[in-house]
Amino acid sequence: MVASTLAEVARLAGVSPATASRVLNGSARKPGPDIANRVRQAAESLGYVANAQAQGLAKSSSGLIGLVVHDIADPYFASIARGVQVAARNQGRMVLLATAAGAPEAEREAVAAFAARRADSIVLAGSRSARKEDTDANSALATELDRYCANGGQVAVVGHPVVGATSGTGYHVVAVPNEALAASLAADLTVLHTGRFIVVAGPESLFTSDDRIRGFQAGLAAAGREPAEVFRTQFTRSGGHAAGLSLARRIAAGEKDLCIFAVNDVMAIGVAAAIRGQDLRIPRDALIAGFDDIETLRDFQPELSTVHLPLEDIGAQAARRAGGDMDFIPITGHVALRRSTHHEE
Repeated sequence: MVASTLAEVARLAGVSPATASRVLNGSARKPGPDIANRVRQAAESLGYVANAQAQGLAKSSSGLIGLVVHDIADPYFASIARGVQVAARNQGRMVLLATAAGAPEAEREAVAAFAARRADSIVLAGSRSARKEDTDANSALATELDRYCANGGQVAVVGHPVVGATSGTGYHVVAVPNEALAASLAADLTVLHTGRFIVVAGPESLFTSDDRIRGFQAGLAAAGREPAEVFRTQFTRSGGHAAGLSLARRIAAGEKDLCIFAVNDVMAIGVAAAIRGQDLRIPRDALIAGFDDIETLRDFQPELSTVHLPLEDIGAQAARRAGGDMDFIPITGHVALRRSTHHEE
């Protein structure tokens, strides 16, 4: 079936295409009620579907929010996306979604695509990286965002600013207190655990991971404890599982009294699965804690100690700020100590 055109609607209504466009695409310059009704009746009889891009040009707004996440299958990003969706619905907007797997070049491509579709605002949710191999891609992403903001776009970034971005107007950061919360977690764990600590972390120069390592080490130091050993791996469940296999071998060989802090919950789940797969038990053979308090933890046993972040609220606040709402409350969180860090009697 061939779609009806605006010219056909105009011909049936007996008006010019420009007049039909003003009626159907939402222009502030509308003809009289009789003409407008005639145009709408013609459009309905022909089954005409308005062009969203033309409507955006007429209204100077597309009604679209672009959202870029690391991985929508990751519960952390799924919760943030849900918050963005709720805020967008309240604003009468629709969300365009792209996943970038943490690659700044993929983020740049998404931003360029959203800009080409005249998205009113863009939310970036994903850890920033200062790795040497990302230098050129970070620079290209920053340039793309600066260009978008210079043309009237609004951007909100969750966590850290994009490396190299210089735009002041239309550029907002929703800060997450990762370092302070990780320090609080360490302080609480030192009360429960007198042995050694190990941090399972993401690759070096991944900002979120590094913030959480730094905070955790500071919390240990404030309690008069030795620094934790840092085990670097991928910032994913698979990375946590690989680290867990190595740690399980050490535990099986006689290394005891360990408390493992994985810098996000999906990594903690991977570590725990690997340890349990070697006929070891948590918390009997090792204690473990995570960070984020993702929704899927409600089905995890033993209950995982973690740091609770209001993930949906973070997403909603990012969408609101990108939409121009500057009335916001700083993001906070709290330590949630559960069964996974309590020694068995």
